Amino acid sequence: MKELEYPFDSGYIMKKKKSLKRRLTEEVTPVLTKRIAVLGGSTTSDIVSVLELFLLNYGIKAEFYECEYAQYRQEALFPSEELLAFKPEIVFLHTGLRNLTFKPTPKMSEADIAEGLENEIAGYKQMWESLKANFGCAVVQNNFELPSFRLLGNSDGSDKRGLVNYVTRLNIRLAEEINAASGVYLNDINYLSAVCGLDVWSDPQYWYLYKYSLNIRFIPDLCFEAAKVIKAICGRNKKVLALDLDNTIWGGIVGDDGAENLTIGQETAEAMAYYQWQEYVRSLKDIGVLLTVCSKNEEENAIAGLEHPEGALRPSDFTLIKANWEPKSENLINTAKELDILPDAIVLADDNPAEREIVRGSGFAAPDMDNVADYIRNIDRSGFFEVVSLSADDLKRTEMYAANMQRKQEQSKFADYDDYLRSLEMFAEIAPFKPMYVQRLAQLAGKSNQFNVTTRRYTVTEMEERMNSDEYITLYGKLVDKYGDNGVVSEVIGKVNGNKLDLELWLMSCRVLKRGMEYAMLDELVKASKEKGIAEIYGYYYPTAKNKMVAELFGELGFEKQSSDDDGNTVWKLEVSAHSESKNTAINVNTEEQ
Repeated sequence: MKELEYPFDSGYIMKKKKSLKRRLTEEVTPVLTKRIAVLGGSTTSDIVSVLELFLLNYGIKAEFYECEYAQYRQEALFPSEELLAFKPEIVFLHTGLRNLTFKPTPKMSEADIAEGLENEIAGYKQMWESLKANFGCAVVQNNFELPSFRLLGNSDGSDKRGLVNYVTRLNIRLAEEINAASGVYLNDINYLSAVCGLDVWSDPQYWYLYKYSLNIRFIPDLCFEAAKVIKAICGRNKKVLALDLDNTIWGGIVGDDGAENLTIGQETAEAMAYYQWQEYVRSLKDIGVLLTVCSKNEEENAIAGLEHPEGALRPSDFTLIKANWEPKSENLINTAKELDILPDAIVLADDNPAEREIVRGSGFAAPDMDNVADYIRNIDRSGFFEVVSLSADDLKRTEMYAANMQRKQEQSKFADYDDYLRSLEMFAEIAPFKPMYVQRLAQLAGKSNQFNVTTRRYTVTEMEERMNSDEYITLYGKLVDKYGDNGVVSEVIGKVNGNKLDLELWLMSCRVLKRGMEYAMLDELVKASKEKGIAEIYGYYYPTAKNKMVAELFGELGFEKQSSDDDGNTVWKLEVSAHSESKNTAINVNTEEQ
């Protein structure tokens, strides 16, 4: 919904909360639900109602629990019966400067202040650990905004007795502990309050009158940031930035003006703005965002523009280049097909408002891009690619997809598909979950929709619990071939129930579809089941709008259907002893050649 996209009108959102919710309810079909507890150190009623809007706009229907005023610590450490019954999947700890339990004074020693700081941090760690122990939930944690006054003047930032200095160091320590903890994520109100303007953010009248810790005009900004973190935890991030070319990544029209006359580089203010925008776009590759071109242009002109010596981007930075005269919506749909991703994972950056409007009608995101000086801010603040974890696979995603394109080109040379698979020289590492992969496994479970039989989501904590429990069989699968390392691409979780195994999760990245990886995973699952004395494995398929491709997966793997219902849910069984012949013919599993 346009009203909830950056840059939004906060005043309008606050006034129209109810009508916006009605429209969202009519227009948006949620793809998942989440139980979210908001534990606040200040008033949170409007925060809950606005956060609900942003989450619904991301396709997340939230059920909320809201603690009594300022009871966040008690609820986190000693959950009430209501909170225990609610069983939150995510807890938003909405705290800030006014919830500090310790503040330095000019008469304190450095040792006293250091002790106070560590005690403050310990209090938050204690709350996270309690929430993790009681609920296994993810925690979204605010840091602290700077104070709006400085007792020591400018020295408040340098003197350890100054509150500015203390809060700055407190935020650094909090960030260290969040990074060290699993399943805890930062909501950076220190940055947000600076962006909004500290004086207006901290307007004290809202505290005196209503016990709000911030100016209520910024509640939508606060909720938008929290919602971005939550949707990233839930795997609702975008994956691809598709870029128009003319007047989007350079000034001018390459087909008319010629590549040599494009505005890009360091010579003029406008050229510098386009260059900095190109640098920002290129840096998105480093967090795993795939770059593609979607431009109405001749391809040779597009390549010539991308090879401009003063530009920061090069043709090799793009996983796909669609430069032609087809409608952009069709090019984006074809991009999704060729990358094996869903269309709603693509964002189009285009200076042309008419083109943006057309692709929005086809379900693609297309933020306003009206002034090159604002391009970076518009993409960055929109939070399409919000990072809550950065795995090794994220860092090399562009290379992985480029290798996939090579595989597809190679496939066209073979008449026999099995010959093609064998030519890939594939090796798989399939083993029980390991700590080094837990973040990636939770991330993969959070965002895999198509090859995912149950579409069940897990927090990092829940993944760790299953990894460390004898009640579960867990397997991850990594796949390497002659074109490169695909990383962790598959995972299976089964709960042991006597001599039966109930599969909670079976998913695979669409990057490795039709490679036979599911057969290799089944072979290893059967081996692990035999070692635990499992006689029967039960698979469950729960249909969604996106996972139809695996409706018959278990049947293809040799399971027998046991039941089905009117909603399309099916139950399948495999007699472990009946699985004797592997269908994996092309992947070498757990060999030293990896």
